[in-house]
Amino acid sequence: MVFIITLIVSFGFSLAVTSILVPLFSLIAFKYNIIDQPDGIVKIHKKPTPYLGGLAVYIGFLTTIALIFPLNGPFFLILVGSTLLLFIGLIDDLIVLKPGQKFLAQMLVVFCFIKSGLYVKTHFFTSFLNIFISTLWCLTVINAFNLVDVMDGLAAIIAAGITMSMMIIALYYGHIQLALWLLIFLGAIIAFLRFNYPPATIYLGDSGSLFLGGFLAPIPFLFNWGTYNQYGYLTPVIIYAVPLIEVVTLVVVRSYKKIPFYKPSPDHFCLYLKKNGWALRTILGYIVILSAIQLGIAFLFLNNYISLAMFFGIAGASVSLWYAVLIKIRFSH
Repeated sequence: MVFIITLIVSFGFSLAVTSILVPLFSLIAFKYNIIDQPDGIVKIHKKPTPYLGGLAVYIGFLTTIALIFPLNGPFFLILVGSTLLLFIGLIDDLIVLKPGQKFLAQMLVVFCFIKSGLYVKTHFFTSFLNIFISTLWCLTVINAFNLVDVMDGLAAIIAAGITMSMMIIALYYGHIQLALWLLIFLGAIIAFLRFNYPPATIYLGDSGSLFLGGFLAPIPFLFNWGTYNQYGYLTPVIIYAVPLIEVVTLVVVRSYKKIPFYKPSPDHFCLYLKKNGWALRTILGYIVILSAIQLGIAFLFLNNYISLAMFFGIAGASVSLWYAVLIKIRFSH
């Protein structure tokens, strides 16, 4: 009973603080001209919109953590790393950093994660391969959230879906502290989403998207997946599938077009769907449905109702269907 009350109070406090902060940071962004201007290519919003939403999410989360959560061990390390990324993103929002500078900062944060023991540990690979895979995973997730933040509510909805899924899995397997940590984070995201939902009145900015990616990237390393399923370490691939597929697609498509993968281009899945007549809210609803399906598949896989062969079969069919839809949309215009 005490734990349930703690969950409710923590979630509510995070929600309330962030809800108060978002309008305040919106005013600050307008005052100091920290504004996202439409460009008609990737930034398709109709009017200039303030950044700094991510800073409100961060402070709402941090305030709640400081009052309620015993900050220690890996939780402290994740907070430090994601905070560094938030400040790098904030600098980028203000003066625009070069891609190489942002990547160097990301590498530094990921190195700190790895050095602190936050990496995947499996008996299938050598220590070097585990570290390499973990580094690639973190960099991919961090950049994925930076890349998917091109539409009202999209990055926040994806982050909320992943957070809720990981929180439910944590509760199911008795990771109480982790579940509370994720619930507080979820409260801050949902509070922000109220203002970021179409039509958005504020955006995450690079500070927010890098913070979300930096926070969520090392979360899978807090689970001992092998105790639930021999191949359980594949579970995060299911939960994080949407941003992972998006970043891979963008790299492939932009490389094919001879565009550097870090350069903006209108090749995001949400922009394809929008061109095909999907409303913004329909796209977000689609992401919510996908998140629920991904969580269901993850649970079935972890509890051995889905074999490894079935897992790869479902993954292959899902990715093929995803690309088939996008290709059809692409060539219908």
